[in-house]
Amino acid sequence: MAKPLVAIVGRPNVGKSTLFNRLTGKRISIVEDTPGVTRDRIYGDAEWLDRKFTLIDTGGIEPASEDKIAVQMRRQAELAIETADVIIFLTDGRDGMTSADREVASMLRRSKKPVVLAVNKLDAPKYHEAIYEFYELGLGEPYILSAGQGIGLGDLLEAVSAYFPDSDESEEDKRIHIAIVGKPNVGKSSLTNALLGEERVIVSDVPGTTRDAIDTPFEKNGRQYVLIDTAGIRRKRSIEDESIERYSVIRSLAAVRRADVVLFVCDAEQGLSEQDVKIAGFVHEEGKPSVVIVNKWDLIEKDTHTMDKFKKEMEVDLAFMSYVPFLFISAMTGQRVHKVLELVEEVYAQSIRRIPTGMLNDVLNEAVSMSEPPAQNGRRLKLFYATQVAIQPPTFVIFVNESTLVHFSYERYLDNYFRKTFGFSGTPIRILFRNRTKEE
Repeated sequence: MAKPLVAIVGRPNVGKSTLFNRLTGKRISIVEDTPGVTRDRIYGDAEWLDRKFTLIDTGGIEPASEDKIAVQMRRQAELAIETADVIIFLTDGRDGMTSADREVASMLRRSKKPVVLAVNKLDAPKYHEAIYEFYELGLGEPYILSAGQGIGLGDLLEAVSAYFPDSDESEEDKRIHIAIVGKPNVGKSSLTNALLGEERVIVSDVPGTTRDAIDTPFEKNGRQYVLIDTAGIRRKRSIEDESIERYSVIRSLAAVRRADVVLFVCDAEQGLSEQDVKIAGFVHEEGKPSVVIVNKWDLIEKDTHTMDKFKKEMEVDLAFMSYVPFLFISAMTGQRVHKVLELVEEVYAQSIRRIPTGMLNDVLNEAVSMSEPPAQNGRRLKLFYATQVAIQPPTFVIFVNESTLVHFSYERYLDNYFRKTFGFSGTPIRILFRNRTKEE
């Protein structure tokens, strides 16, 4: 089940980033920001009472400002609101309610999304009376908060998590959900139409033709699928504003979270950009099986070595996804499009594989005998046994004498050894190390 998405919105300087950092990076948050290739701290994972969720940090909303940066930040916040399951509307109790707060509240009411109102910077009881004027916004009870001091976080998260769906609320959907993600104008809608065999999605060379994610169920060879197309990021009025492309990360993230398999589409003519790598990083960090689709391959002048050269160059930028297969296609001409679903099936099957415990431990013992675990300060790491605890992605727990002795290079060695033995093509795997208790 996809993690709920929670957006933090409000006008500038009310403490949104402080709250974001507190929830994703401090002790109250069990799950910290995942280290990876992403440079902008747009999102982070958090957990409250065993419920994991994803936070989106947004720039300050200044409804009346026509400043170029303010307009861009407002658009980013609007995208976050569109994709969020719950919204934290953060205000500043020291400043009191402003006209900008009223306009943001009006925007949130129009969104029809659940909103939890928090009044920040109330770090002492003498300031608490400031909350009463915020009832005027008509968004329910305001919550007293001091993000900097960590005051009121429990009550806030209790209110937010009340809007999360129950884990067993929805029936199991056996269809494979395929998210098609990538920058604007790389051919995502064309690929959707090619897979469907008909023009269900408007295709244009104007980036942003399709604004919202579109879910399209279809059947192929007796197998049920759902395509999640995320073609549209930019409004027409912002086509010339290249900086808006970074907001595609927000919409891509929402699609990736709901997907079983991700098709990451890039443009063969343009190659990989920083934005491409960032979106691919989200796919990897979310633990989704994926395929890199290099589209518009028909437009490239090539010889017998061109494809290998392209692949090697892209593998450098996508080194963190060394497990992912590449497919060079032309959505417009249909070249190799028939192979897309074949690869979807392959990587999905790998993501749900379960390795028998006996076989897993035989391979672990082989790996240890081939390369002895490292030692630190005279203490050597000992690996006792392993078990698989989850799928999507395949996740393994290895019980050890002292988890602090695990060096990242040895973890990478085990990852590679498991892949060499079991495959796991197209899917990330997770290896966790846990200290063995006396009882165990």
